[in-house]
Amino acid sequence: MKKQAFNPYLPSWEYIPDGEPYVFGDRVYVYGSHDFYNGYVFCMGDYVCWSAPVDDLGDWRCEGVIYPRNEDPLNRDGKMCLYAPDVTVGPDGRYYLYYVLDHVSVVSVAVCDTPAGRYEFYGYVHYEDGVRLGERAGDEPQFDPGVLTEGDRTYLYTGFCGRGDKSRTGAMATVLGPDMLTVIEAPVIVAPGCEYGQGTGFEGHEFFEAPSMRKVGEMYYFVYSSVVMHELCYAVSEEPTGGFTYGGVIVSNCDLHIDTYKPAEQPMAYGANNHGSIVRIGGDWYIFYHRHTNGSWYSRQGCAERIRIGEDGRIPQVELTSCGLNGGPLEGRGEYPAYIACNLFCDTPSVYVGDSRFPKIMQDGRDGDEEPGYIANIQDTATAGFKYFDCQGVTAVRIRVRGYADGVFEVRTAWDGEVLARLKVEYSNVWEEYTAPVNIPDGRQAIYLTYRGGGNASLLSFTLE
Repeated sequence: MKKQAFNPYLPSWEYIPDGEPYVFGDRVYVYGSHDFYNGYVFCMGDYVCWSAPVDDLGDWRCEGVIYPRNEDPLNRDGKMCLYAPDVTVGPDGRYYLYYVLDHVSVVSVAVCDTPAGRYEFYGYVHYEDGVRLGERAGDEPQFDPGVLTEGDRTYLYTGFCGRGDKSRTGAMATVLGPDMLTVIEAPVIVAPGCEYGQGTGFEGHEFFEAPSMRKVGEMYYFVYSSVVMHELCYAVSEEPTGGFTYGGVIVSNCDLHIDTYKPAEQPMAYGANNHGSIVRIGGDWYIFYHRHTNGSWYSRQGCAERIRIGEDGRIPQVELTSCGLNGGPLEGRGEYPAYIACNLFCDTPSVYVGDSRFPKIMQDGRDGDEEPGYIANIQDTATAGFKYFDCQGVTAVRIRVRGYADGVFEVRTAWDGEVLARLKVEYSNVWEEYTAPVNIPDGRQAIYLTYRGGGNASLLSFTLE
């Protein structure tokens, strides 16, 4: 029997942000950077790869470490972090991994004969005279490489553009030759940074970081993180190195702009930076992105949502859900872990993560410990939302809670809807179960749990019966 697929799609103890998804053969592979639970900076781990069968997107397998940080000659002491990578298949059929270390401005390349084997250092992207890209006078620093190979040409997309920095002009496209290293066409700007966005059509959604390119039919889709950070946007062109027009937002990791179930500018999760891309798996397209946990920027987890590419080429923005890769709602019966909450907020709205008052998803133990995730720091008005479930005949709800809290959890099917049940909870330093009768209407439903009362609680799971 196939497993249901949740968000995040990897185990709750794994932290792989910046996901670049690809289908190779009969499996989908995700390449990303590697955060630590309770990490204090971005990307502290070695590169690991996860994969799943294309016809069973709830069954993810860890392929192990594919590239350690000290493999690069510039980082033999392992002091630098491996930032977000990307992978492409070269004209020789081998798999090429492109990445940038955190304290240098050049693009490194590793190679492997298989999608998820052990990659070996291959070289640095360089001009024909041997000067490395990013080190020639006038070059902008290289960052967040994204790659697309067609024939014997590989298009390399890089860049980072912060507010107030006029030295960074936008996302760059550089063309490499068949050796996957040598520049045959110098960098050109394909999307403007925020200091150069006026009059371009990108205003308010200018390029910040995370460039990624995919080809859909005959069109090139440039996916990137905009200057507000929490959203992944796209631009479209008939050519890979120019002519891009802004298309819109695909996903926001705080669900800003979505007005299908709440006001458009009301954040429903704690966002921050974002990075990902689109991929076709079977007959469906998906956007891969990441969310923020542990109340910080540095413990990010991969998520995905099904998207629709219209006949006109447009991609409507999608909601955050708990069932992104599932192909539809989750079964409206049984126990579900709290860490799959797609909405998490309190009465103090915030687009960005980080306030000590906010509820947060975390785990016990240290990074690498296979401990289940849960929602902690649940104080008065904290709400966790889970979407969506195919409910049929649900008559009771049960929760597992611990913590020094004295109050009630309210159950709704909309964040501002009628209270359908209340579960009284009491002080406890171990997980306790509480049950209440409830009448959840049949059909596709969301479940929202709001805490009212004193103290501070943690939620491990809820059960629909």
